[in-house]
Amino acid sequence: MVIYFLIGSFVLLLGLVIYMFMEAHRDVVQTIQVKPDEFPESFGTISIYFISDIHRRIISPSMLSSIKGKVDLVVIGGDLTEKRVPFTRVKENIKNLKELGPTYFVWGNNDYEVDYHELDSILLDYGIKILDNTAVSFESGQGEKLCLLGVDDYGTKRARLDLALFDAEEESFKILISHNPEIVKELKEQHGIKLVLSGHTHGGQIRFWKWGLHPKGGLKTMNGAKVFISNGYGTTFLPLRLGAPAESNLIIVSKK
Repeated sequence: MVIYFLIGSFVLLLGLVIYMFMEAHRDVVQTIQVKPDEFPESFGTISIYFISDIHRRIISPSMLSSIKGKVDLVVIGGDLTEKRVPFTRVKENIKNLKELGPTYFVWGNNDYEVDYHELDSILLDYGIKILDNTAVSFESGQGEKLCLLGVDDYGTKRARLDLALFDAEEESFKILISHNPEIVKELKEQHGIKLVLSGHTHGGQIRFWKWGLHPKGGLKTMNGAKVFISNGYGTTFLPLRLGAPAESNLIIVSKK
């Protein structure tokens, strides 16, 4: 009887590990609808493909092809890479993302594990706009403005929200990109930031029911802003997930 119990336990454990591995390697684009009252009506609908925490993964070309032509902006939300990831892989991922549309990048903590000067050079060579405590502005045909702000990594104390705000148009709808969602602690009503896109937490990566190292990702309201935290596309430490499957996100922003 003992031997049957041990064999059964091993089979169950092996099945769980296989399932966790599959959850960590899903190629899914989750669509998130965000409808702030303040969104400028003249922009109609803005579609942002948001992918964070790629780490060691190779982005699926077939996943990207499923949304080609549906994307206005691409945002890489930090942790594009980590130590021991070859730059050839990083280049291939960037090349495939760039085919979707204009691409923007913010630094994550793991991006600093590599030669970040080399990474910076690669991003510039591929025409990726790095939002390191800076902003980029867009204007509709009716003169309304939308600003995409990006801060450097908050966890390594490189984030300067004040500089990003200084670079942004004051009278604009502001979307803030920060790898680490802890940036919301610094938000104030007068900043006028209505939407924040973040990653970093992996949704806890391995969760047991409602318990995990971090809350599961999703759309929340925090400090007066809509805050979306992605579960992320890759993993760290172990290539396994449970209760927080891998994802990338198509953020659809429009007026209610």
